[in-house]
Amino acid sequence: MSSSLEIVIAGGGSPSHVHPGLALAEALESHLPGVSLLFAGTGRPFERHLVRSAGYNYVALPARPAPHNPIEAVRFVTDNAMGFMAAAWMLREQQSSLVIGLGGFASAATVRAAVGRGIPTVLMEQNAVTGRTTRWLSGMVESVCTGFSEVNAYLSPLAEVVHTGTPSRPQFLKQYRQRQQKPVLPASREPRLVILGGASGAQTLNQHMPQVVAMLGDELKDWRIVHQTGEGQLQATEARYPADQSRVLTVSYIDELASLLFETDIVVCRAGGNTLAELALAGVPAVVVPYPDAAENHQMANARVYAEAGACVVVDEWQAGARLTECLATEIRQLVASQERRNQMREAMETLARPNAADDIARRCCEILDVGFLHAAA
Repeated sequence: MSSSLEIVIAGGGSPSHVHPGLALAEALESHLPGVSLLFAGTGRPFERHLVRSAGYNYVALPARPAPHNPIEAVRFVTDNAMGFMAAAWMLREQQSSLVIGLGGFASAATVRAAVGRGIPTVLMEQNAVTGRTTRWLSGMVESVCTGFSEVNAYLSPLAEVVHTGTPSRPQFLKQYRQRQQKPVLPASREPRLVILGGASGAQTLNQHMPQVVAMLGDELKDWRIVHQTGEGQLQATEARYPADQSRVLTVSYIDELASLLFETDIVVCRAGGNTLAELALAGVPAVVVPYPDAAENHQMANARVYAEAGACVVVDEWQAGARLTECLATEIRQLVASQERRNQMREAMETLARPNAADDIARRCCEILDVGFLHAAA
């Protein structure tokens, strides 16, 4: 029966939406052999490349995020109206059995079209606060699979909510399961600090962390520092580090991020739901700087959940203002000085891991489709 199933996975706009979708696609193929999967996204080059490199079909649909001015408002209306019509045509032509919305503006048109055509639909919400579109659609779909239980208060009272966690990339799951099978031995390597500027570049971290490293000076003399800058930020970030900083490695992108983070002692990063989910699998203590302009301030909400669990410390960029470098240095200094505190935070971070998130969402999809859930070999 699964050979006739056509599932559309809709969304994109950022790697943090695409990666969970790819993880879910792998789980669906594992539990529904013969299923046909199609990704529908914005057409951005990175998005198309990620999906096609993973071996899946991809179609681009018009989509535009919420406008910031009247000119953008016109394009917002026209592009999303075109996206809705294109999605409706695509779903009819594909004879889609199920639509999965990954969240964000890129999934809205396809999810709305699916609801309008009576096609079963699942929404994924990876943040602790949801946007207006997901809030509105949540009462119209079969299920909302959440990364944070705290988001329930922001969803429709009619929503059927399943707390699954956010699917993580297969490399993280592989490393996680290997660690579960082997005892964790004391690290014989040099301690490591990793700074994640993000795939598109977190300019705040790129601007301030070189100053933080300089301020800490001898306190980091035995530490290895890896700074991922994001595309287009490498040269400017490198120039901010002193020429003699041989212990600092700056790169645009880290291919083997999972392997690196599982051998890392402190991470400095933003607070996207996907990022935090993968840090939980790796069990890495974190200093998080929530992106202050994130929709609905969802990164701060995410960070607070992890901070309350004892898994991270939060530096509020807006509150810190001109003292951001000093605030970052203070938090990192305290973690560098205390192996005991890092161990406590690592244990707290690990309690937040949801390694079965993709499988749990795939199981819910099978229930909605009324098909058997094949238990894949471990």
